[in-house]
Amino acid sequence: MKQFYYTRIAVIIWLILFIPFPINAQNPPSPPFSKGGGLEKFRVTKVHDGDTVSIRISGFAKIPVRTEKVRLIGIDAPELKQEPWGRLSKRYLKKLISESDWVVYLEFDVEQHDKYGRLLAYLMDKNGRMINEKMIETGHAILYTIPPNVKYAERFTEAQKKAQLRKAGIWRKGGLRKSPEEWRKEHPR
Repeated sequence: MKQFYYTRIAVIIWLILFIPFPINAQNPPSPPFSKGGGLEKFRVTKVHDGDTVSIRISGFAKIPVRTEKVRLIGIDAPELKQEPWGRLSKRYLKKLISESDWVVYLEFDVEQHDKYGRLLAYLMDKNGRMINEKMIETGHAILYTIPPNVKYAERFTEAQKKAQLRKAGIWRKGGLRKSPEEWRKEHPR
């Protein structure tokens, strides 16, 4: 009887933590990261490019471990074929994540999934730095907001202005010639 009770508790906890639920735009979720807070960590298993990673989601009870792709909200990194910028962007994202021991915290906005089924999130490192913002401020990605996920749009706008003034990364002389969005339109998959 005890085992049945504990199994039910584990399943309820898993459902609360991992089943997406509709979010009221007037009451967005609070950030999952707070220094010293006992929040769920996610391990990054792969960096796909400069704005997409995969994370491992641990299973409970008899539910298996799985991976989910996560698209970083508010940024657009050069495509891998936009040489050398796509490769440099991916490398920098990998560096940021490795500095956090491959552990990140996710914060969601209004919409939690994109049309490709990827999770949409702001990634925080173990020290509370927002990785999305760091990618923009160092010139490894550009501002790319898609409503309704605009929680940090002003903050990202300021980060991009600073990167442009410092001529960082893609903003330096001879930098990125076409935005990733323009490049994708000319090179459909």
